[in-house]
Amino acid sequence: MRYGGDGRPRLLLIILIVTSLFLITLDLRGVKVMDGIRSATQGVISPFQRVGNSAASPFRNFFSDITHLGRTRNEIAALKEDNARLRANLLNRTSADAQLEDLKSVLDLAGTAQYKVVAARVISQGASTSFTQSVTIDAGSSSGIKKNMTVICGEGLVGVVKNVFASSALVMLATDPSFKVGVRLAGSEQIGILSGQGSQQAQLQLLDNQTQVKVGDILLSRGSIHNRPFVPGVPVGIVSAVDNGAGSIAQTASVTLYPSYSNLGVVSVVVSASEINPRDALVPRAPIATPIPTVTIFVTPTPSPSN
Repeated sequence: MRYGGDGRPRLLLIILIVTSLFLITLDLRGVKVMDGIRSATQGVISPFQRVGNSAASPFRNFFSDITHLGRTRNEIAALKEDNARLRANLLNRTSADAQLEDLKSVLDLAGTAQYKVVAARVISQGASTSFTQSVTIDAGSSSGIKKNMTVICGEGLVGVVKNVFASSALVMLATDPSFKVGVRLAGSEQIGILSGQGSQQAQLQLLDNQTQVKVGDILLSRGSIHNRPFVPGVPVGIVSAVDNGAGSIAQTASVTLYPSYSNLGVVSVVVSASEINPRDALVPRAPIATPIPTVTIFVTPTPSPSN
């Protein structure tokens, strides 16, 4: 008797059932057939996994870099801000230290001469409507400053107050071409007039020829009536060249002014002076020359070879 259809599917089903029962039986008896199959399969697949990981690694790194790019930029910006802040703090500290040193030197000078002063900072420097060489300071009438008061720094004479406001004042510098001050040679009574020339160099004209002026002579302010506009004894400058031309009625000389007018930071306005003239008490001390060490070299003659 023949059955309809092909018997191959039924046979295949029977074989699969028997094989499954056989494998289950082996597994129950401790034979790890499935583990071996898995290990073999893993051994076949592993090379392909490694190749896939190697191929995908650049893409993973790329997307990781993109993810961290914004964070890196923010960190760089923060570091730049920190650097700029530190640089600004350093500059401010350097400027503060310089101003403190300037203040100390000018107070030392004022204390020696017994001047009563008001310290001020230079807040602007440049020409005004009246003067070509001037500075503005941050102290004015509210601090007791008035017109025609002497302005000094640690090195010497800066200028004279010309205009005063409540909290500021305009100072004409000694470099201004219209600036004039009566001076005398330190150590003598020889007097003259010093005129600004628009630079660190000023011109001296002595009023008589009793004393011969020479290079290196130091000039001090002679002082005015009631100490306005100039108090006496302030260092002004040092003679750098002398003009003794034939037929000159009075001696003239070129004078290098002491202060560095382009770097003024802290100055003081003399609001009152002692009745005692300081004379030569404020003459700048000459720098102490450092002796150059000498080296003695002993030369030992080479003995001549004996015959």
